[in-house]
Amino acid sequence: MDESDVYRVTDPRALKAVAHPLRGRLLGALRVEGPATATELAARFGESSGSTSYHLRQLARYGFVEEDPEQRDARERRWRSVHRYTAWNEAELEVTAEGREAAFDMRDRQVLVLVRARELFERERVVLGPEWLEAAGMSDDFAMLTPASVIALRERVLALLHELEARDADAPGRERVSLHMALFPSRTYPE
Repeated sequence: MDESDVYRVTDPRALKAVAHPLRGRLLGALRVEGPATATELAARFGESSGSTSYHLRQLARYGFVEEDPEQRDARERRWRSVHRYTAWNEAELEVTAEGREAAFDMRDRQVLVLVRARELFERERVVLGPEWLEAAGMSDDFAMLTPASVIALRERVLALLHELEARDADAPGRERVSLHMALFPSRTYPE
């Protein structure tokens, strides 16, 4: 993964801005589907173009999106994501109440995205075919690790993901796959 693809958030206000449900969905759509206008995004998400325009400007204010320099038409204002990923350091944000709240809001947002991805899979499973039904799914596991090993695990999983994505770049039958990792210390089994 190229470091220029990652927006490392240090300002809790920026993280709070992207944790907003509509802003997170707008940013996700721009990252996955490419540049779009406020009007196109409004139609996709059932919002007014005024609302999506406002939220896109807020995302731009904090450096998540920008006007697309390759505008198709001088009359329209297309937006694009600046980075592919958003990252933050939990320990750095932990030092202020605002930082703790922003990180908590983002973790909540990530859980909602996981739930939506699973719901979408359930709706589409009939048309995906047996190969995808066998490959897709969820699992959980536990391991005794140090913080350094958890960081190494995350880095290796992401490196493998990018390696396989490059390998499958022109492969027939490829689909967008959602990957969600949750690496939390767990002293008891979560109920």
